[in-house]
Amino acid sequence: MHYNYIKKKQILKVGINEAWEFFSNPQNLAKITPKELNFSIKSEPASNIYPGQIITYTVSPILGIPMKWMTEITNVNAPYQFIDNQRVGPYDVWHHQHFFKEVPEGTLMTDLVYYSISPWKLGGIADKLFVRKQLEKIFDFRYEVVEELFNSETKKSESRNSPKEIRKTV
Repeated sequence: MHYNYIKKKQILKVGINEAWEFFSNPQNLAKITPKELNFSIKSEPASNIYPGQIITYTVSPILGIPMKWMTEITNVNAPYQFIDNQRVGPYDVWHHQHFFKEVPEGTLMTDLVYYSISPWKLGGIADKLFVRKQLEKIFDFRYEVVEELFNSETKKSESRNSPKEIRKTV
């Protein structure tokens, strides 16, 4: 089985606790997911993640066809890291590590995703033709939304004279 990965980094112009509060709340996933994916949480997750938490969703990544997805939060080290693993869904493997690190500019957020699609699902071909492109598009959308939420001029003016104000993102 072939494993693929995506690694994305972004500077957030907020402290680590504010970043953690947003990203560790499963209800915020819909805010950073493209609307055309029809993302919807089906379970009633707690407002903050915890190890062993199961979250169920539907998402429509291909031709608007809804797919069920279940993830388990397997590791939490607040406010620095959490890991979610797909238990049921479109991938054979989905392992998503979320890292948060205090830096002079605010908080460095790093996403590292390992994923795999089995050969019987046309794994390598599907990844090259559309899976990788779609994941890149999703993470690009997320980047833009997070920029607006945490790094926009509006956000900067709200925190003027605050130590949270920093330079442009990486």
